[in-house]
Amino acid sequence: MKNYNHTTYAILGILTTGCNTGYAIKQLMDNSLNHFWKISYGQIYPTLKLIVQEGLAEVQTVSNQGKPDRQEYYLTSKGMETLKDWLEQPIEQLPMERNEILLKLFFGQYQTEEQSRLLIKNYKQKLEERYETYVTIEYSIVNQHENEADAKYWLITLDYGKRVTEAAIQWCNATLEKLVTKEGP
Repeated sequence: MKNYNHTTYAILGILTTGCNTGYAIKQLMDNSLNHFWKISYGQIYPTLKLIVQEGLAEVQTVSNQGKPDRQEYYLTSKGMETLKDWLEQPIEQLPMERNEILLKLFFGQYQTEEQSRLLIKNYKQKLEERYETYVTIEYSIVNQHENEADAKYWLITLDYGKRVTEAAIQWCNATLEKLVTKEGP
């Protein structure tokens, strides 16, 4: 099996959802996958070109009356097989998180404790907003996609995001407490 980068596998997977144009792929990325996997708009079209060249997908030009033609991409059996092969492989490494607040707190001795508390409070607020977004997405999946085969797996990945966000909110609360009481970690 030829190895591709994770962006290629992500787009192969997205093509299974019925998103078959570059624009639809970007919309799904922005509204769903972006919470745990980022692909820039500039990566989408070169990756689509690659998967067509590799025979993993076919492209069809569709005419739109009064609008420019649009390119629609469809997985080939080779593309589906490549996706399935990749899905069956064990993960290569644990995800590495780049977290700006942890970086800033690591060097926290060079700022006031009040500034550290403010950073954490702002971070916590953003986490709470993210959590509410997850709840909204969950509601949408349950009420609009409950009969789709993918819905179960979408909810599983969403549950991960909710749990990680809840844990980060708890960490914020504990850290704020430590900064107020002047105790160490």
